[in-house]
Amino acid sequence: MGAQFGVLGEITALVDDRAVYLGHARQRCVLAALLMDANRVVSSDQLVDRVWADALPPRAHRTLASYLSRLRQALGISIEWRHNGYQLSADPAGIDAHRFRELAAKIRAERDDARALTLADEALGLWRGAPFTGLDTPWINEIRHALEKDKFAVELDRTDLLLRSGQHAGLLTELCARSEAHPLDERVAGQYMLALYRSGRQAEALDSYELIRRRLRDELGADPGAALRKVHHQVLTGSTMDASPRQLPAPPPVFTGRQAALTELDKVAAKNTMAIATVSGLGGVGKTWLVLHWAHHNARRFADGQLYVNLRGFDPAGEPLRPEIALRGLLDALGVDPAAIPLDLDAQTGLYRTLISGKRMLLVLDNARNTEQVLPLLPGTSSCTVIVTSRHQLAGLYASHGAVPVRLDTLADAEATQMLAAHLGPDVLTIEPDAVTELLSYCAGLPLAISIAAARATLSGLPLAALAKELHDAATRLDALDAGELSVNLRAVFSWSTQALDPAVGKLFRLLGHAPGIDITVPAAGALAQKPQALLNKLDKAHLIQRHQPGRYRMHDLVRLHAADGAPPDLAALHKLAEFYLHTAYACDRLLAPHRTAMALEPVAALEVPDAMAWFDAEHRNLMAVLRFAAIHGWHELVWQLAWSLSTFHRMRGHATESLAAWQAGTDAAEHLNDLARQSVARRFLGAAYTRLGKPAEAVRHLEQSLALAEEDLFKMHTYRILSWAWEQVGDDQRSLDTAEAALALAEQLDEAVWKADAENLVGWYCARLGLHDRARAHCQDALALCRRLQDHEGTAATLDSLGYIAHNTGQYAEAVSHFEGALAIVRDLGYSSSEAEILDRLGATRAAMGQPTQARHTWQQAIELYQSQHRTREAARVGSLLSTLD
Repeated sequence: MGAQFGVLGEITALVDDRAVYLGHARQRCVLAALLMDANRVVSSDQLVDRVWADALPPRAHRTLASYLSRLRQALGISIEWRHNGYQLSADPAGIDAHRFRELAAKIRAERDDARALTLADEALGLWRGAPFTGLDTPWINEIRHALEKDKFAVELDRTDLLLRSGQHAGLLTELCARSEAHPLDERVAGQYMLALYRSGRQAEALDSYELIRRRLRDELGADPGAALRKVHHQVLTGSTMDASPRQLPAPPPVFTGRQAALTELDKVAAKNTMAIATVSGLGGVGKTWLVLHWAHHNARRFADGQLYVNLRGFDPAGEPLRPEIALRGLLDALGVDPAAIPLDLDAQTGLYRTLISGKRMLLVLDNARNTEQVLPLLPGTSSCTVIVTSRHQLAGLYASHGAVPVRLDTLADAEATQMLAAHLGPDVLTIEPDAVTELLSYCAGLPLAISIAAARATLSGLPLAALAKELHDAATRLDALDAGELSVNLRAVFSWSTQALDPAVGKLFRLLGHAPGIDITVPAAGALAQKPQALLNKLDKAHLIQRHQPGRYRMHDLVRLHAADGAPPDLAALHKLAEFYLHTAYACDRLLAPHRTAMALEPVAALEVPDAMAWFDAEHRNLMAVLRFAAIHGWHELVWQLAWSLSTFHRMRGHATESLAAWQAGTDAAEHLNDLARQSVARRFLGAAYTRLGKPAEAVRHLEQSLALAEEDLFKMHTYRILSWAWEQVGDDQRSLDTAEAALALAEQLDEAVWKADAENLVGWYCARLGLHDRARAHCQDALALCRRLQDHEGTAATLDSLGYIAHNTGQYAEAVSHFEGALAIVRDLGYSSSEAEILDRLGATRAAMGQPTQARHTWQQAIELYQSQHRTREAARVGSLLSTLD
């Protein structure tokens, strides 16, 4: 079996399974120096340095030659003189250090967690002790340290694999010891917290976070990084601890057959190149159920997560989902700050492909309209598997990307029988065998038709023979089931179920077919019907809607089409639904921004602020759909009020594109209302949206229109505030200062304390940017006092940041640190990660100016981490260059 060498412990050699004596320490060191560069030339000077460093013996090169001669004789291997150096020729797999590093690379590339864990165990099993035990030279010590770091990384990777497999309790002892051995390692701390939390020991997990937080503060003068703080927040709130996206909808409750298609998907996923499968077939044939069944059974193949997008290729409510909208959803699932998502489709695609490069992920693209809709969503990495479902074959994906077509036909007779029995129980096959045969013949092997027929039988209590007779009497149903036209094929099948609904349930079903939005909650459905939970439960059991998340229900595209078919929308009822969304959004906005001017609108029962943010996050797409629906139907008052109620949330979450769309509709509504004051406000928010999108020229145009329309000084003051920001983007700080001073003058005249504080800080900021530090400090100190008196936390953080900037630029570094740390505490509590990165950036500069390189490095590293997470690459690179200047 040739020579086998070990350096991960004492240096050993086996030649034909026979242990070889390798001589004294210096001679073993020569062998180690050659083994670590096996099959590469190591110059004689390098060898001498690695073996003796500064403790050179007389005639070192002659001594080296003697050691090499002894090693050749003992080992019987090739150590040849080449190009002023020596080369040891050996199979790297026979050297444990090289084998270990090869296995470490395979672990990170492996798509299956179980196989990755086997590789990790094999890699760690190669270690017998400290590398090069008994040897001590500077080079040996350096290589030993590097190998031990690699081992530690594999140990942490192995821990991640075990945590993902649910073995948290068994890891507690090991992780407790590791956290004691590495008290400042934040990844170790996060793993220990996760194991404690998943073992039902939440309080201890929180205590362990507090311990490392104090250690970092006491020893480095720093706070935990964003990743560890995120783990802490998830433990604190009891949310899921797996940050990888797991977006798959629930698996189908009933699934039979499809073995050939499942096998084909297995083959696709086993490929080493980027694997794409297209599952095509009739509407209702079970494409999505097949993919979800397979995906849930193979989820462990995709350790980095599973992404799911309904592309709405045949959405009855409107156009297919545009690629840029789908990409925004994918980027959001991958943790990208909404403000950092590019506007350009190509830039979005590039960012998305960068984020998932090298990751083991599954991407399910459901209900695609055509190849063009799919292409921008495809990964650019061989580590991902993509499954696309469509009613079309998508031949373009086969031609351009070698996609494997999986055509899904109707069920065979035996599979259809198994499916009906799975729904209704096996006894039905013997109690009504003839009715089963007749009913299934009418269903023609279409899984959705079988499921709906089974639901009808269960909910109505009718015998199968009665259902079969009803189908036989419906001549149009037979035509529909035989015609092959998708919408017609299912119309009759859906009607069997809807005709059996109670009147109240049927009315809600039809309203949901017309309702704007992607799904609906029980409270929202309460705007359409009394006792909504009971009605939704009946629709859910009839498979006419699906509870895809707790408390949230959605319709399949074709079911929605049928629900809306044959009758115009009940606009009075849908207006009530829109009013529910408006009033709830307004209530949440009042919690998020209590200092805003109130509208003449009654909010619903108050929520807590975290609940308000969570409600906005969950309902955002529905709210935008309601706004569009209201605009189409000319509900101008509601459109304007909803745009207003969304504006705080859009600013806090960085939804600049959505804010622009909302206020474009709001502007049109204000013009229809012939309300100059509202037109002024709408133009102001349009200007703010364009400013956030980095389009200051457009922003200035709308803001100047807002000023021209404004009759009240309060409106002018708000517009001046935004206009100062736009001039800053243009690069005209003096004009920004002049505009901020105009805002301040009006705020003082109006005696509006909150806005006076905001304007004072703006004036201070622009004075500081112009080098007028005494004026800047005076204005910001006045602003800070007002903000604290008013308990305006956001304003307090912004003003402390300004004061820190002023103190730094006037050499008052200790004061700057105090201000920056105060601002950091507030923005972290509020969740403003963008501001947090900028404050850390400035705090790092202050630490560096104070001669505190360790604290500066830690602070800047946190800033870089946040900048990178927000995809602000230019800022991250700039701070990275600053790091290189530290001692």
